[in-house]
Amino acid sequence: MTSFLSTGQIIRCKAAVAWEAGKPLVIEEVDVLPPQKMEVRIKILCTSLCHTDVYFWEAKGQTPLFPRIFGHEAGGIVESVGEGVTELQPGDRVLPVFTGECGECRHCKSEESNMCELLRINTDRGVMLSDGKTRFYVDGKPIYHFLGTSTFSEFTVVHVGCAAKINPRAPLDKVCVLSCGISTGLGAALNVAKPRQGSTVAVFGLGAVGLAAAEGARISGASRIIGVDMNPNRFNEAKSFGVTEFVNPKDHDKPVQQVIADMTDGGVDRSIECSGNIDAMISAFECVHDGWGVGVLVGVPNKDDAFRTHPMNFLNERTLKGTFFGNYKPRSDLPSVVEMYMNKELELEKFITHQVPLADINKAFEYMLHGEGLRCIIHMPA
Repeated sequence: MTSFLSTGQIIRCKAAVAWEAGKPLVIEEVDVLPPQKMEVRIKILCTSLCHTDVYFWEAKGQTPLFPRIFGHEAGGIVESVGEGVTELQPGDRVLPVFTGECGECRHCKSEESNMCELLRINTDRGVMLSDGKTRFYVDGKPIYHFLGTSTFSEFTVVHVGCAAKINPRAPLDKVCVLSCGISTGLGAALNVAKPRQGSTVAVFGLGAVGLAAAEGARISGASRIIGVDMNPNRFNEAKSFGVTEFVNPKDHDKPVQQVIADMTDGGVDRSIECSGNIDAMISAFECVHDGWGVGVLVGVPNKDDAFRTHPMNFLNERTLKGTFFGNYKPRSDLPSVVEMYMNKELELEKFITHQVPLADINKAFEYMLHGEGLRCIIHMPA
């Protein structure tokens, strides 16, 4: 492999390439081109597998785009920068993020939004914004990008607005999980639901995002955190994230929102839905208390789903909110989330259940497909 600092040169390195939908990834020698205008090239040290990678690898709900390098939760070091980049320099430690912050659009300038007009998530685009071309090639054949990050590669190229500079002392094999799911759930609680000390919170879906939401509720001082999931195997694990009670909808002959209302004298103060199931979304809204209850939607529904509830649920002063990436602005806010971990206010180790080298990346897919564990860290070759 080319030496670490290769400014302006093509780097040849190893990457896990998805040549076809649903087929095992193949470790290939990939040529990674230098960064162009407003881009940075990053040496990835470790990455993790998110369900979104698996979803698009399976080519569900999209126009398939292959061959492709997946991956969007990672940590690395800036190797070189392209024209116009002033906020980062070689040697900076960064988290590449699937959404961005250009700093110039209306959303970036708003204190209420993190949905950058330029760098908002785009699952179909497989090339870079500056010239509409890829930075990856195998034997001269172009390989498409994924979410502007493509972290299943020893080196990758991202827009500068999608790289959050963080504390150089932060262990990348821990904080890399903050690039997507964990921050999404945590921010849904801390930034959007905002439960008060002593409040009651229901969390629907106890995967990694839901457990991160529970962690946020715990940090906020919620007195009761009710976990809702149809997989009872998740209940014991959830206790370490602050979940105090559990409801399995399959164990009841009445709607789960009614079960929760009966448990909490009329409903919870806050609810956070993290499964993407439309029925769970409706239940999460209808289980909050009238007068002050707030329901927050995090999970992504199927494209044909429709949310239905009686208008009186709103007129009785229940509030429904949605959130994207936990309302965190990537470059402005992620460094402070990393500091929460560094200050021992946030535990990340309990989210990390498996670790594999890049050569065994397909094991990470197997773990997720079988519902084993939460996050698998994939280590790049030394």
